[in-house]
Amino acid sequence: MPLNYADSDLKLSLKTSKVLIVDDQLLSIIVLKKILSKHFIVNTANSGEEAVEICKSNTPDIVLLDISMDGICGIETCLKLKTTTQTQDIPVIFVTSFENQEEDCWEAGAVDFIQKPINPETLYRRVRAHLTIKLQHDLLSQKVFLDDLTKVFNRRYFDTHINKIQLSALRENTEYALLLMDIDYFKQYNDIYGHVEGDVVLHLVAQTIANSLQRPSDFVARYGGEEFVVVLPHTNEEGARCVAEKIKNNIYGLGVLHKYSEFEFVTISIGGATLLQSDEGNMDILQRADKKMYAAKAQGRNTVCF
Repeated sequence: MPLNYADSDLKLSLKTSKVLIVDDQLLSIIVLKKILSKHFIVNTANSGEEAVEICKSNTPDIVLLDISMDGICGIETCLKLKTTTQTQDIPVIFVTSFENQEEDCWEAGAVDFIQKPINPETLYRRVRAHLTIKLQHDLLSQKVFLDDLTKVFNRRYFDTHINKIQLSALRENTEYALLLMDIDYFKQYNDIYGHVEGDVVLHLVAQTIANSLQRPSDFVARYGGEEFVVVLPHTNEEGARCVAEKIKNNIYGLGVLHKYSEFEFVTISIGGATLLQSDEGNMDILQRADKKMYAAKAQGRNTVCF
């Protein structure tokens, strides 16, 4: 029976899926990599500490994790991944020669447990099965959480994730920053150039903002109309200001003519705020960012205000 589009798309996604193998024994890594590199993109880590950092900087689609390692063991590594907002949704499969540790693995948040010695076909099929589940979940999330016009996250995604990010930052005593931004004179742009051209600008601006972000943990969402919000975990005011200036300059650098603006091209005004330990909910940081955005407009637009 011929593949339908969804099946073809899934097969292509599986081939480009990233598998992270974590083991402090070189021989084990070689064996696992030989089996899986025929089907997926495989990266490796020699310790739990290294694995956690890789998961934050180059997020894999699935992790194969040995239990017994020097430094932090596999169970601790899994717990770290599952208690960090950025990495908590990565499926983890434990691979070990120890018996009677299934319960510890499930409690740590693993999705599966494979006993050594490894059967190559079993390993491949188990990894493929969990990747398929994840890819289908990701596809559903995209449909639910993606803005149809701009192809960035929507307000629903922001509302769903911002509480988790704030709770994680407060729990870990780390910073995060929020940028709220609005396209300058966008109503006038729509009135003069038409809504079709306005939609083109919205998509272009949204994608430019997204492409201005460097880390997998950073994201932009369409907040409403011509407003966008950017969330920057583990970022202080100085770092957030640098990102905001980059976004502002990149938007102006698009060179989209706007005859009814005081500037030659389409511009954006950005207000920023960082988490305070006294914040009781995400509305506090949102309100501060909103006030700063209007301050940026009052200061002449096409500017950043913190």
